[in-house]
Amino acid sequence: MLSCVYHVFLRHQKTYFRPFLGQSPPINNRKKPMKIITLINEKGGVGKTTIAVHVAAGLAIRGYKVIIADADPQGHATLCLGLKKEPGLYDLLVRSSPFRDVLRVVHPERYAPPGQTPKGQLYVVPSNVETRSIPIQISDAFAVADRFKELDGVVDVVIFDTSPTPSLLHGSIYLATDAILYPTKCEFLSFDGLVESFNHRQMIQPTRERYGLSELKVMGIIPTMFRSSTLVHQENLNKLKAKYGNLVWPEMYMRTTWAEASTVGRLVFSFAPDSSAARDMWTVVDRVEMELAL
Repeated sequence: MLSCVYHVFLRHQKTYFRPFLGQSPPINNRKKPMKIITLINEKGGVGKTTIAVHVAAGLAIRGYKVIIADADPQGHATLCLGLKKEPGLYDLLVRSSPFRDVLRVVHPERYAPPGQTPKGQLYVVPSNVETRSIPIQISDAFAVADRFKELDGVVDVVIFDTSPTPSLLHGSIYLATDAILYPTKCEFLSFDGLVESFNHRQMIQPTRERYGLSELKVMGIIPTMFRSSTLVHQENLNKLKAKYGNLVWPEMYMRTTWAEASTVGRLVFSFAPDSSAARDMWTVVDRVEMELAL
């Protein structure tokens, strides 16, 4: 179904916009090309949002200017960073609002280790239930690419957190994205969502080629909520590695720290900077930074 609607959704010619020059919030000019990463798995509850916000925060702590684009109507990435749900992405894509009106600054106490000032900046394009209406309000497959191109040379990284339910918005995000990260639990239904996500990536490749875009890179697959004491997790991890090889990153273990940090509205870097959960996540941030060659 998605292949059909993607083609209906496509337009004939791309349009480019001037760089974002808004004064609020302040974002300094950068010379390196901006990178866009999307986290996706067409199965919910696999840790997409947790990884998205922590990778964004980790990069901001290290000195990069990062935007989390919350493309899930649930708005959980927005909530995780201590912000209220708003139609930020809807306003950006449907109402053509400028970035300065939709970007929200994330307070460092939410994500940075105590006493440490981030070297970079972290922003959110928030989401709420109106995000669900975006696909029926826009007819341009390059709507996401065109809007976020305004930030090229101004922002270092944009990270999209997506809904597990595929839609035309996913198609537009695929056309804007440089690389995809696939979180997955080592369980049957999560693997099914992973396979479906890979299939839809393949479906969009001919369209990318037609418009002169590079192949949509698979940055990696992250096994999440892993229990080494659970035989089925061990068996499924072996199957994952056998099928995808070096694309499979080190597993992230199930730890109570994640839930404890979420309960108080902070990321693990802030809540428990010396914890095993924080170390697991820094390993992911290290790999993302290396893959992007920032």
